[in-house]
Amino acid sequence: MLFLDETWIHNEEEILQETYFDLYKDYIDNLPRFQRRKELVSGMNRLNRCQLWSSDDLQIDVARGDICFMDFGQVYINEAGYQHFGLVISKFNHKLFVVPMTSNTSVIKKAQSDVGEHLFYIGKLSGLNKPSVLFLNDCKFVNSSRIISVNSHLCPESKMFKAIESELKCTIFNKV
Repeated sequence: MLFLDETWIHNEEEILQETYFDLYKDYIDNLPRFQRRKELVSGMNRLNRCQLWSSDDLQIDVARGDICFMDFGQVYINEAGYQHFGLVISKFNHKLFVVPMTSNTSVIKKAQSDVGEHLFYIGKLSGLNKPSVLFLNDCKFVNSSRIISVNSHLCPESKMFKAIESELKCTIFNKV
């Protein structure tokens, strides 16, 4: 039987921390400049906001249907992350169920041609500079302290919002 003393545990944590710092520095150094900036901004946002209970701590009032600029955080391949707009579908216990969105023109073309069934085209809403698309397959609950600003609103009683909710149900539960 192996017994670990505090010295060994402390040394293991130091090694883990040093290894992590070295790997992360190499990772950052090798990112393209545009991606490096996103990664660093998300990291700084996390350090500055991770102890906040909710957007209330930032004096930001968020409601269902709000379109917010927010930091979705660091990403794996094929995930929406970093700083993007997102549509608030619901609010529960200081968390928001949000659908990330993009104004990328190639993604908009896919959404308009029905190539991307995980996409929902919402067009150019008041308060936004460009037409946008929702990533239905990237919806998730996030802490509301990730919100940077509230920029637009889509009425939850509107036909479009109801259609988004319906498409989300199909996406989440994989029903046709």
